[in-house]
Amino acid sequence: MYRTALYSKRLSLYIGGILLIDKARNLMLKIKTLINCTAALATTLATHTVCASVTSTIETANTSSASINQIADATAYADVPNNNYESVFANLALHCIHQEFPNVVKHMMNNNDDVKAPGQLYPAFYGCLDWHSSVHGHWLLVRMLNTTQGAVDKDEIIEKLNASFTPKNIQGELVSLKRENNASFERPYGLAWFLQLTAELRQSSLPEANRWLNTLLPLEEEIVARISAWLPKLAYPIRTGEHSQTAFAFGLMLDWAKTAGNKEFEALLTSRVKDYYLADKQCPLAYEPSGQDFLSPCLAEADLMRRVMSKKDYSQWLSAFFPGLTAKTSNWLAPATVTDKTDGKLAHLDGLNISRAWMIEGIMQALPEHDKRLPVLEKALSAHREAGLNAVFGDMHYMGSHWLGSFASYLETQRGLK
Repeated sequence: MYRTALYSKRLSLYIGGILLIDKARNLMLKIKTLINCTAALATTLATHTVCASVTSTIETANTSSASINQIADATAYADVPNNNYESVFANLALHCIHQEFPNVVKHMMNNNDDVKAPGQLYPAFYGCLDWHSSVHGHWLLVRMLNTTQGAVDKDEIIEKLNASFTPKNIQGELVSLKRENNASFERPYGLAWFLQLTAELRQSSLPEANRWLNTLLPLEEEIVARISAWLPKLAYPIRTGEHSQTAFAFGLMLDWAKTAGNKEFEALLTSRVKDYYLADKQCPLAYEPSGQDFLSPCLAEADLMRRVMSKKDYSQWLSAFFPGLTAKTSNWLAPATVTDKTDGKLAHLDGLNISRAWMIEGIMQALPEHDKRLPVLEKALSAHREAGLNAVFGDMHYMGSHWLGSFASYLETQRGLK
């Protein structure tokens, strides 16, 4: 219930952003007209007249930008239905999963033959700026079909997924993955999201889902084998706030193992999780966040441990892990602030607010019903949810839009709990 209360304002912000984009597009068309007119200036006086009109428009652009912002602000409070946030999330993924550029390719090159465009290297997952964002963009679309099918463009989503999930594309992905010196590719973050994608397909009732899953199974098999070989060799957990963090990835992997019924992998990972984290105490939450985190090392660990412990044991473990979290705690954790949404690393903090929200919700779900810490956690959850989702609806810069929709979907559909 508390999820829907903020959507009207957020969707209005989203529409306000679209108005700004349309206004900018119109201005660019006028600039293009000016350029064309200038080239033809010597041939026709009439054309010169048109150019003069457009020049006047451009000269007032700086003044107009202020009024554009005012229009967007006014639109932000328009009366917008609060029940179609799903289409916003889905559209973010639809717009990027097959957008090849810009692109960040983290790719081991052994020789000249390895120098290729992203779409040639990763024919299924080349969009959304990088491999892992493309993977969880595809997951987002399947998740929307599974949870809110009537609120999104089902036909377009299926068309896009059909284009990605072909045997030829997945064979191409396997060729790139299995190249020499590439053992650490997208480990653990991207690999964990891929398993989340196949877990989502296993839980889908769509007629296409079983075909898509069968197409992806060879890649899933390779990924599970890689992680299984890596875990016994990983001497220590990785406690960063970015892609290399193990706690968040292990949570996704455990959820996949339970959905897929892979008892052997689940047992291995559960054992290693306890080796890495069970004895931890007094997590230094005051040291967070780092300047470009999108995952909380402390909260991710707490959200992970609920998956491998009983409620009673978990409650006791959490008391030692967060001794400063009590019924009397005030302002336990404040949302992070982003200073530049065009900087891909600094914009990570928008995602941190969202992931903190779902991690706190996971912690709450694992505690006894009348635990006195719940009101404190609820307050932190609400603050982070509002800050994080406002970023998704209010900022359409590609450095955020190519991935924040997936994080928002994970939170709002309670994927970590269902």
